[in-house]
Amino acid sequence: MDIQNSAETWKWQVKCFFFLCSWGWVSGQLHYSVVEESEPGTMVGNVAQDLGLKISDLSKRKLRMGSEGSRKHFAVNWENGALVVNEKIDRESLCGSSTSCVLPVEVVIENPLQLHRVMVEIKDINDNSPMFSNNERTIKITELIASPGARFTLESAHDLDVGTNGIKQYKLDPSPYFSLSVKNRKDGTVIPELVLEKVLDREEADRHHLILTAVDGGTPPRSGTTQINVIVVDLNDNPPTFVKGSYKINVKENTSVNTILLKLNATDLDEGANGEIEYSFDDHTPDSIKRLFALNPSTGVISVIGPFDHEESRAFELTIRAKDKGVPEMEGSCIVHVEIDDVNDNAPEIVLTSLMTDVPEDTAIGTVVGLFRVNDKDLGLNGEVRLELPSNLPFKFKSSDDHYSMITDGVLDRETVSQYVIDLVASDMGSPPLRTQKTITLKISDVNDNQPTFSQVTYSASVQENNKPGQLLVEVSASDPDEGENSNLIYSITDGEVGGSTISTFVYINPKTGNIYAQRSFDFEQVQVIQIPVKVEDSGSPKQFSNTTVFIFILDANDNSPSIFYPEHSGEFLAHQKIPRSAPSGYFVTKVNAVDLDSGHNAWLLYNFVNATDTSLFSISSQTGEIRTQAQPNADWRISQAQRPGPSGAQPTEEAGVWPNNQFETERLQAMILASANEAAEGTSGLGGSTGTMGLSARYGPQFTLQHVPDYRQNVYIPGSTLTPTNAAGKRDGKGGNKKKSGKKDKK
Repeated sequence: MDIQNSAETWKWQVKCFFFLCSWGWVSGQLHYSVVEESEPGTMVGNVAQDLGLKISDLSKRKLRMGSEGSRKHFAVNWENGALVVNEKIDRESLCGSSTSCVLPVEVVIENPLQLHRVMVEIKDINDNSPMFSNNERTIKITELIASPGARFTLESAHDLDVGTNGIKQYKLDPSPYFSLSVKNRKDGTVIPELVLEKVLDREEADRHHLILTAVDGGTPPRSGTTQINVIVVDLNDNPPTFVKGSYKINVKENTSVNTILLKLNATDLDEGANGEIEYSFDDHTPDSIKRLFALNPSTGVISVIGPFDHEESRAFELTIRAKDKGVPEMEGSCIVHVEIDDVNDNAPEIVLTSLMTDVPEDTAIGTVVGLFRVNDKDLGLNGEVRLELPSNLPFKFKSSDDHYSMITDGVLDRETVSQYVIDLVASDMGSPPLRTQKTITLKISDVNDNQPTFSQVTYSASVQENNKPGQLLVEVSASDPDEGENSNLIYSITDGEVGGSTISTFVYINPKTGNIYAQRSFDFEQVQVIQIPVKVEDSGSPKQFSNTTVFIFILDANDNSPSIFYPEHSGEFLAHQKIPRSAPSGYFVTKVNAVDLDSGHNAWLLYNFVNATDTSLFSISSQTGEIRTQAQPNADWRISQAQRPGPSGAQPTEEAGVWPNNQFETERLQAMILASANEAAEGTSGLGGSTGTMGLSARYGPQFTLQHVPDYRQNVYIPGSTLTPTNAAGKRDGKGGNKKKSGKKDKK
């Protein structure tokens, strides 16, 4: 920005400030003053002290200048909080001929964010001399016509200084023909006038040379001069005369170019060249007026040739001169007052003072996240501005005069909305209203306010026993809607035991992927289910976590051979059974009992003779293991098709509920049988055996008696089968072979 534009900007701000002051819109600011042309570093005032700030808090509160204009002319000393001059200030460049020059300065304090306005008055010094725009002026006065007392307007001098340093008086060299008088206009301009003291006689003196001096009121005073040349000419005794001495017209500031405002009419009673009139602006008309208005020299029509701006100038005073073409020329004058009416031709301006770049999602309601200022060069309702936010946002405005604080007005959730693109709308109260839109972006930063969530409530998987260590068992996964470290997940296994060993000896979890691997080979006969408590936590602060449970089911493999536990045998002992010589065909000799530690189909057993001296003497049931003498078995122990082993076998109706029909209960009873085998064997005698509980009641409760479990001498090797051979056992008992003491004859 060049110096001229900068000066124009400050002039406008100063004018707006005084207008706001006149309406009572600015109050409570700090006020300081400083002399123009002060050296950089000159102290203007102590802002920190006057705002009640402690010197020790200045670095934390970050006291600084607000707007660019404020930083151009002033600076804040961070050590003592003083407002100092940043560069030399020329009052005339900033405020022109205005009698008062006040610069609005913005000071921002952070933590918490505050904005204060400081008004600095720039005091004038007498650094400019009065000046005339022309070094000399020629006035023609007709002899004899101009009588004593006639007045001739002279050019006014200009002094850029104001107040006491402005022009205070005019002086004229002593002359017997002329004296000096001054005329004060309503706009404060002082116009010097040359007063004729005696009738001029061209034959006596046809020229008079006078020096006009303008003196200001400074100390010491300054002055400027111009030369007045008076030419005495021959008679032209009627000057042009306007119908009225003054005119007043009102025009809107948006009036288009070439619009005719007024047609002036002046008359001259003289004839010929002495009565021909030519219109012109007087010598005091500045170029700024000539750029806006045109005057036709022949017709006296005043028209618009440039754009008006009510905010820059609200009124103009045109002095129109009408001169004839006589010798000497005579002239008359009038004043045209032009009032510029305001229209709503300036849109509001939104100025961003400060804005948080990242707003944490846990920011408390009522926190200031941005500071804004609105400006409108128009006045009245046309300059009254409202700044609005879109609806349904967790933000609202708090206003003070033309300043707005944007504060949080609702709960922020980054996982729902991570960024707000907000269109601020400023509209004035004009008719029609003008609007300005400014878009800002607020990024919502993450806090760790979400727990990781597993994709499933629980997980389950199955693996064949005798697996290889390192085998992938199951993949668990979780998600966290937070971001960054707050969503960086770590998986772990919570402490626990399986069969007296820690879970970590069975499985391992990858902390990054959640994949669970086998640490060792599993044995179904030792562990059927591994229940793994898994925990996932994020890397935020404080950490958030969730838990789940993973069930690993061990599947059985046929890795155990059947074991015969009755009759007892070993390499050193061979089991013997005695039967009567008179035993008929089909006589029950004994029953082989075996068990397989595997489960399901892997535990189904078939009995047969491996070596026999004579296979025709005895037969063994492949399903039950019963050994009998070359007769056909009785129907009461024959196995029906419905009772055969296998998953398709049906439970007999008369024995419903005796044998379990699911794998879990089968394996459970099988384990019970194995655990009680020795106990049961010791509780039997002979072929009849005991009707005890095989230790099941004491171990597992009274409901687990032999009525729930087949006799261990029968087909206990078929877990899950529907076979219920209790009838056969009963018939054997019914024959009375094993419940009574054997006699000598029986023993033979």
